[in-house]
Amino acid sequence: SEYRSQGKNSLNPHQLRRNLMRIFINFCSRDAEIDVQDLQLTPAEKKFLLSAERGDTVTVQNIIEQYKNQPDEFNINCVDPLMRTALISAIENENIDLIKLLLSEGIEVKDALLHAISEEYVEGVETLLLWEEEHHKPGTPYSWEAVNQATSTFTADITPLILAAHKNNYEILKLLLDRGATLPVPHDVRCGCDECVISSEKDSLRHSQSRINAYKALSSSSLIALSSRDPILTTFELSWELRRLSRMETEFRMEYNNMRKNCQEFSTSLLDHTRTSHELEIMLNFNGALGNENWEPGERQTLERLKLAIKYKEKQFVAHPNVQQLLAAIWYEGLPGFRRKGMVGQLMQVMKLGAMFPVYSVIYMLAPNSQMGKFMKKPFVKFICHSSSYAFFLLLLGLASQRVEYLILELIGTPWLLSLLNEWKKHERGAMPGFIECFVILYVISLIYGEMKALWEGGLVDYAQDLWNIVDFISNVFYVMWISLRFSSWYTVQKDAKAGLNPWYPREQWDPFDPMLISEGAFAAGMIFSFLKLVHIFSINPHLGPLQVSLGRMIIDIIKFFFIYTLVLFAFGCGLNQLMWYYADLEKNKCYHLSAEIPDFDNHEKACSIWRRFANLFETSQSLFWASFGLVDLMAFELQGIKSFTRFWALLMFGSYSVINIIVLLNMLIAMMSNSYQIISVKRILKDFQIGFVEGLLSECLNSSQGPKDVFTQIAKAIGGKGEKRSSGKDWNAVVSSGAAARDPIGNAQNFQMRRSKSSFRRHIMENADKGMSMDTEKILEINPKLSDVTPKTRVAYVKFMSKAMQKDGEGKSKELEKISELSQVTVKLHSEENLDKNKGNEEENEQSSSKKENDSGNSSNQQSQRKIRIKPILKNPIEKPPECNPSAKEEENTPKSDSSAVTGNETEFSTLDVKGLQENS
Repeated sequence: SEYRSQGKNSLNPHQLRRNLMRIFINFCSRDAEIDVQDLQLTPAEKKFLLSAERGDTVTVQNIIEQYKNQPDEFNINCVDPLMRTALISAIENENIDLIKLLLSEGIEVKDALLHAISEEYVEGVETLLLWEEEHHKPGTPYSWEAVNQATSTFTADITPLILAAHKNNYEILKLLLDRGATLPVPHDVRCGCDECVISSEKDSLRHSQSRINAYKALSSSSLIALSSRDPILTTFELSWELRRLSRMETEFRMEYNNMRKNCQEFSTSLLDHTRTSHELEIMLNFNGALGNENWEPGERQTLERLKLAIKYKEKQFVAHPNVQQLLAAIWYEGLPGFRRKGMVGQLMQVMKLGAMFPVYSVIYMLAPNSQMGKFMKKPFVKFICHSSSYAFFLLLLGLASQRVEYLILELIGTPWLLSLLNEWKKHERGAMPGFIECFVILYVISLIYGEMKALWEGGLVDYAQDLWNIVDFISNVFYVMWISLRFSSWYTVQKDAKAGLNPWYPREQWDPFDPMLISEGAFAAGMIFSFLKLVHIFSINPHLGPLQVSLGRMIIDIIKFFFIYTLVLFAFGCGLNQLMWYYADLEKNKCYHLSAEIPDFDNHEKACSIWRRFANLFETSQSLFWASFGLVDLMAFELQGIKSFTRFWALLMFGSYSVINIIVLLNMLIAMMSNSYQIISVKRILKDFQIGFVEGLLSECLNSSQGPKDVFTQIAKAIGGKGEKRSSGKDWNAVVSSGAAARDPIGNAQNFQMRRSKSSFRRHIMENADKGMSMDTEKILEINPKLSDVTPKTRVAYVKFMSKAMQKDGEGKSKELEKISELSQVTVKLHSEENLDKNKGNEEENEQSSSKKENDSGNSSNQQSQRKIRIKPILKNPIEKPPECNPSAKEEENTPKSDSSAVTGNETEFSTLDVKGLQENS
């Protein structure tokens, strides 16, 4: 109140609440190191803090000089009631002169750098970074690390780079990354190293929040743009990791989901900057795994980046209008003007393509490179032909289910055909497949071959991720069962016939588990799944596709409902069966009083109808299930010999079941499905539909570029891997130490200057590579003084070779070192040629002494062989460079090295060549 009365209103509400909370926690803590007396200010300190708040640099300087030798009256490190020093006030007011004055007077910096980053004050950050670099001693903590955590505004895990990433400030992040600041990747959530175990035991909340802070920094769009060579791939992988963390740490699911949303929005926003279809095609066809061998215009589009987006469930990326427009152009390729036609015109063209699918298929198999064969490869044409072929397969299934051969023979109705039909009916058991069934078997074999090919090319994991592949697998299993059991039935009949038995008898006398009956059941089940596959084909329709997505979402609600429904069903089934089993057994004996296998429906129809209702637990559960649809009446409880109390108690239980399952649970299911449909907005449904559309497009128009995978070997390796995990635990300390990066929170100016010089070196080489001898060779000496002892011709060769090495930069560090070694060989050869020219000049001057000429030529040849011998050990292992090949090796030894797990700047490093040292070796 005192400070607000003096006009101190610059503190925002968030900072006010945060500081007050820190003070409150410190006062309430038993081991607090703050005393109330420490916060009482003298008049000089109040005036000092108020002047600092107002930006009165002159008054602040006068107060410091006036009370310099009076520590009891004035302390330059005094804090206001909100725990802020004069330096913090100067940072909040962005007064750089006051900041420099306070630093020169020796004020304690503490966490001022973090406050400057929090205020996004770039000039203040630069000043404090220089102060840290000048005053920090190696091996000691930085100023913000040495602050007492009881009074610190920021937690111990917050570093300047993390805080700048939280603020998503591009300028400060670039400043820190140019200085070489690093951000180690956080440990895995299941990490069991000593550091994680101790941290979790000491403070589990702080341990989890430190991981959240680290991932929040990694998800910063500015940090990704500055530190990643492939920002889209980085956001995809980070989004997937955050999705995994949100499922493992459910308490912080909202925080992880918000970070994942930021990553998805950043990757999607990059698509907004594509101005032409060419740029969009380059972005979607890029494959970082191929290095420099990426997609070029005119080649077949692979859409590798789009496949990756579908794999990582990046719905916003796939549903972006630019992506959808490109996919629509690819989808309708080969059919110009199709989208501009009316509904009737489109329908006629689709029917034409569908009717011609046998012709197109035959031509494609005979001449795939012909004009018609290439037309068959178009995505939409291929989809129509596949759909027409599958529709013909469903027509064959329908004809087979209706026994169309029998119907045709009955329709013709000649005596000979009718007698033939009767003979077929008598020999129905174990009969060979009919004409239509043979076509069905041929189709089934082709479908199974297609599924096996997809499984072989994509692998077991990718195959199982698509639920429609599971539907195809189940239907194919039923068809294989149908074919196998039909063959088994035929074999059994032929075996009985050879033994002199009569295997052909009426269907009602067959065994309940006769192979023929089981095969018919498997065929019927496979037929159901095949017809349901049409839903997947309809997903291409913009009207039916979103409805399929919403139905798929509601399946989760149905599964939840059936879990409770089954529990209630089983509970009441056990109770009713306990009451009614004895009286149901009496009704069964009454029904089968003539024979144990033939029921007496003529005289005891009621007993034969109701004895199954409560015969056992399975039958009782079935009765209760059908009661949900009103198919069980109260007459089922009128059993022979039942007592009044038992009947009353059973009816009471049945009524309770009806109220719970039929009235409560069914209506609850309807409410859940309605609520789920309302939660899923139309926009989200369309995004999911577009995901399904793209998956169908990719499966139709693109073939996998990956080689076949041995599925069974992968399964065996997975089983073996599990066995190894059981036998030996994972050494988390070794994992962490192998992936740990050298921590350098702020870097230093020397790293920045080194990066600038190397960047200037790269730019100069790329600009002057094609000038030849006309380039300024003296300019090269400013970058690499080692070239001062060689001729201009050698310097030109050096520049040309380095330009080629830079163009092929993406091939990896090992190849880069090989090129540097090749450069040393080229330099030595050029130098040796110059020496040979000099030797030849000397030989022409001394032509009179032939013996001396021979000696000189022999010496030159020996020198060449010695040079080659000396070059070999240099090029033997290009990765292990000698110290003299790298003039900055000593400097790099003193600077902290970062592992691949640390996020740093993405400038490419190029080592200069010690040509003089190589010449001396040669």
